[in-house]
Amino acid sequence: MTTVASLLSENPVVVFSKTTCCISHSIIELIRKFGANPMIYELDELPSGSRIERELIEFGCSPSVPAVFIGKKLIGGANELISLNLQSKLRQLLINANAIWM
Repeated sequence: MTTVASLLSENPVVVFSKTTCCISHSIIELIRKFGANPMIYELDELPSGSRIERELIEFGCSPSVPAVFIGKKLIGGANELISLNLQSKLRQLLINANAIWM
């Protein structure tokens, strides 16, 4: 099992970020506004951060952060999350993943 796959099993919403990325911070706050409590992995603070970042790129994350997984599925980065929010689809994804309740 890859490192990313094992980290995804711990929470319905997982965000891979870097402490220096303001876009990541904004995406995390967007998710929290729905009442979800995402598990956040700051790649620049983890000893295995560079290895995880390479795995994220293999998953198709480009750029590598923010990388948002909801219900163990790669949703994407900032563009995808903002688009889902504007289409009023983000809330339902969080509900389906049991990250929030009605």
